[in-house]
Amino acid sequence: MTQESIIIGGGGEGYVTQQQLLLKYGNRHGLIAGATGTGKTITMQIMAEEFSRAGVPVFLTDIKGDVSGMAAAGTPRDSFQRRADTIGLGTLSYGPMPVTFWDLFGEMGHPVRTTISEMGPLLLSRILELTEAQEGAVNVAFRIADDEGMPILDLDDLRSMLQFLAENRAEVSAKYGNVTTASVGAIQRRLLVLENQGADKFFGEPALDIHDLMTTVQGQGRVNILHAQKLMETPRLYATFMLWLLSELFEDLPEVGDLDKPKLVFFFDEAHLLFNGAPRALVEKVEQVARLIRSKGVGVYFITQNPDDVPETILSQLGNRVQHALRAFTARDQQALRKAAQTYRPNPRFETEVAIREVGVGEAVTSFLEAKGVPGMVERTLIRPPSSAMGPCDDAVRRAAMASSPVGRKYDTPFDRDSAHEMLARRAEQAARGAEGYEDRGHDTRDEAGDRYNRARRYQPPGRIETRDEDEPRSRSRTTTTRSTRTTRSSRSDTAVEAFTKSMARSIGTRAGSAIVRGVLGTLFRGR
Repeated sequence: MTQESIIIGGGGEGYVTQQQLLLKYGNRHGLIAGATGTGKTITMQIMAEEFSRAGVPVFLTDIKGDVSGMAAAGTPRDSFQRRADTIGLGTLSYGPMPVTFWDLFGEMGHPVRTTISEMGPLLLSRILELTEAQEGAVNVAFRIADDEGMPILDLDDLRSMLQFLAENRAEVSAKYGNVTTASVGAIQRRLLVLENQGADKFFGEPALDIHDLMTTVQGQGRVNILHAQKLMETPRLYATFMLWLLSELFEDLPEVGDLDKPKLVFFFDEAHLLFNGAPRALVEKVEQVARLIRSKGVGVYFITQNPDDVPETILSQLGNRVQHALRAFTARDQQALRKAAQTYRPNPRFETEVAIREVGVGEAVTSFLEAKGVPGMVERTLIRPPSSAMGPCDDAVRRAAMASSPVGRKYDTPFDRDSAHEMLARRAEQAARGAEGYEDRGHDTRDEAGDRYNRARRYQPPGRIETRDEDEPRSRSRTTTTRSTRTTRSSRSDTAVEAFTKSMARSIGTRAGSAIVRGVLGTLFRGR
């Protein structure tokens, strides 16, 4: 018999009525809210367990390091069994979940990477907190790279493209709009800060394939846990990464309509970080993704302290809600509490606002979608106990999970293929050789050929392409694969800029219809 729902806890008089989330509405998104220490993390854990047991893969973040215990079996407790008896669960069973550990820094899990091209200019500008003019320069760099077939895979590639803009700003500005040296220099400095925070490990290859998050093990959905303790030291990077992952799911998955159960459930902890300081245009795009991604079979559950942290336009999309206690110490808190209570379908047995203030640890006010997607009546609910371990797992358990992981060989070893940095370096080297040949034929080095030579020399490998705003040695050596790359052949007297301009002119007639397509959040759209 097909499982139709998952049990979150018990409500009603004496907590004996099981509160269930219908799997067919699991993709209608949800909210887990409440003050610190009220049980949000455990609620996320038991929901992840229940979805996994129903065959639904899960992705969640481990902010404090206490979700990793899902990889180990829980310890039986008398209090847990008493709660299970109250709810009507019967005798509890304990066991580990099929966990895969991930970590952007590759320390506590398999590395998670993406290329800068895949992230796109909008999300990258969000990480760097760029001004409108600086974001415009980033967009120009991406446009040239997309048009010219020069992949921007890592930070070195992006620096090279930005340096190309700075050195050729007159030609670039004439075609794409004004690009200033000051804007490029400011972006380069922000990239240096981002690199110092460890983000250089996030940009590169092999890039994460989201389909590796959507697997099952003996009928159970895989639980993908992102270790985020270190990542939370750079909250803007964390929020942008989660938004990128959400956009990847949105752009890459096909439309499937309503399913018997979700294809993936995505838990976004500390969700308020996504919206803090976000421009209105970005919030509108997040709203669009949240509204439409459910038709791809993906459920998104936001975890935050206060429902007020989530914009109303997105909050209205969240049909399944678990509200732990809110503490109304200030006038703003009281207003937020009243606002939260008004979003629930009333229950004649109690005042929702009072219940949200009074529920204890491990208890919540809940509402789940019922038949035909109608919001269920609000209930005071005793949350069920987890079957996996609460708190962090032992290092031995983590190592064993990583050693047996099916994706370790795919992601643990990085590689660096031919991309924008190498392509621009070859193009500049070719221009430099042309300038040297022109000089050898007896022309004055102070004339135009000398200018070509001096400009081209700035692009000589192996050093990082410098800017007038910063000069820093390359942070790591670069290797290339045996993949061949066609380069544009220019005449011996062509500079790098002239070769670029001619190539662009040819591309107008020969590459129409082959331009890279970017989705709603600026990420690459592959249309699988």
